[in-house]
Amino acid sequence: MGLFHDDFYSTKVTKSRRRFRRTREARQVWPKSRRNSGLSTLQIATLSSIVSAFAAVLLFSMIMGLPAPGKEAAVVSAIGSKQMNSIADPYDRLIQAAAKVRPTVVSIVNYKDGKKDKNSLKDAALGSGVIFKKDQGQAFVITNNHVIEGAQELEVVTISGEMKKAKLVGADKVNDIAVLAVDDKSINEVAEMGDSDKLRFGETVLALGNPLGLGDTLTSGIVSYTNRIVPVSLNQDGVYDWEQKMIQTSAAINEGNSGGALVDLNGKVIGINTMKIADSGVEGLGFALPVDQVMKTVDELMTHGKVARPYIGIYSMDLNNSYAPMDEDDLKELKMPSDIEDGVVVLNAIGPAKEAGMELNDVIVKFNDEPIPSTLEMKKFLYDKAKIGDDVKVTFYRDGKEQSVNVKLAEKPDQ
Repeated sequence: MGLFHDDFYSTKVTKSRRRFRRTREARQVWPKSRRNSGLSTLQIATLSSIVSAFAAVLLFSMIMGLPAPGKEAAVVSAIGSKQMNSIADPYDRLIQAAAKVRPTVVSIVNYKDGKKDKNSLKDAALGSGVIFKKDQGQAFVITNNHVIEGAQELEVVTISGEMKKAKLVGADKVNDIAVLAVDDKSINEVAEMGDSDKLRFGETVLALGNPLGLGDTLTSGIVSYTNRIVPVSLNQDGVYDWEQKMIQTSAAINEGNSGGALVDLNGKVIGINTMKIADSGVEGLGFALPVDQVMKTVDELMTHGKVARPYIGIYSMDLNNSYAPMDEDDLKELKMPSDIEDGVVVLNAIGPAKEAGMELNDVIVKFNDEPIPSTLEMKKFLYDKAKIGDDVKVTFYRDGKEQSVNVKLAEKPDQ
C-alpha cells in the first residue's frame, strides 16, 4: 500500500459507477426466471480473474521454488516467524547486526611523536579496533599492526566517547595484526567471532570503524571475493615480498577503517578491515583479513606476545623479476647456466646461512629439493612448511656450479 489514498485513482471510476447503475436498473425489469438462469457476464469475468490469478501464482511458485498457496503455515512452522520477518524486511537484519556489534568497535589514536593533545588529533594517526575479550579487569582489542606501528602512546576511544590508555600486548607485521589491552570499566560487550571459511560470494556484509576520524561509522556492501590473494610489501620498499589472503568487499573502507570489523548479517565478525585499492578510477575494492586467520595470530600474541617464525638469515633479490630486473653485467658475474632462469640471489648472509657457509651472489634454487623460484616462495616455505630448529637442505649455484649445504633454522629475531 502506498503513502497516499489516491495511489489507485482512475479516471474510469465514473464510467464504472454508471455501468453499475445501469445494471441495477436492468435487474429491476428482468424477469426472475431469466435472472437466475445462469452467471452474469460480470460474475464470469470475476471468476475468470480469480482462477487466472491463482494459476499465475501457482506457476510462479513452481518456477521460483516458493511454497505453493496454502502452505504458508507449514513454512512458518519450519523456519520460524523470526526468520520470516527477516526475509520480509532484510533491512531489519542490517539494523540488528549493526546494533549487536557496534558497542564492540572502537577508535584507536596513535601518538607517534609522544605529544598528546586531546583537543587536537591532527598530529595523531587514527584507526579502528574490535573488542573481542574481557578477562581479569582487562578488555582486549584486535587491530592492524600498521595502525599502532611507531606509537609512543596509544589510546582507545569507546562508542560512548570515553578515552582509555592502551598498552600493546603483541603485534605481528607479516599478518598485520596487533592486540591491545585496556581496563574493562564501562565495557559491557565483546564481539562474537564468525566463520570466514563459510563466507559466500555475494553475501551482504557491514564495515564498522573510524574512517577519516569520523568514529562510529557504518557502511554496507557484499562479499566480492572470498579468497583474494593480494601482494604486499612488508618493508614498504615497493617490492612485493609477501602475499596475503583477503576477503574482498564492496563495503566502503577508507583511511581510519583499518582494524575495524567486517560483519555478517548475524552480527558476527568475519574479517578485520585492512586496506583498499586507492588508485584513480577505482571504486569498491576494499579488503579484510579473514577472522579465522586473524584469531590464529591473536592466540599466538596473547600467549607469547609475538608470532615465532623460522629464520634462515638471507637478504635477497630475485634472479628473474620483471618489476626489478638485474643488470646484464650483474647477471654475467653470477655465471649461471643458461637453462636456469629462476632463483634467489643472496645479497647478504647472516645468522644460520652465514654459519652454514653461504656467501654473496650465491643463487638459491631449491629447499629440500623443492624449487624456490623467488624470495616470496622462499618465505612461504619457511613460514608454512618449516619450523624453528629444522635442518633445511639448500641447493644453490656459486660461480656457475651447483652445491648444497644444510642450514639449521633459528627463531626470527624481533625487528
